[in-house]
Amino acid sequence: MTQKIAVTLDDRTVANLDRWVRAGHYPNRSRALQMAADLLIERETRSRLSLELAKLDPKAEQAMAENGLGDESWPEY
Repeated sequence: MTQKIAVTLDDRTVANLDRWVRAGHYPNRSRALQMAADLLIERETRSRLSLELAKLDPKAEQAMAENGLGDESWPEY
């Protein structure tokens, strides 16, 4: 589902959007803004993931990988 929203942009940004549309990079302003929002969301998600990964202790992770989780049994399939 898509939703219509109103945004306020400065003249320079609108000029760039229009230039990209005229050049054929995007079919219209809406699609250009959608792509920009998607890229921002992706970057924010990667940043959050990187911050969480930085909290991990590499030695503890290595030990867990080598020792397993302590349950040696595997279910029958």
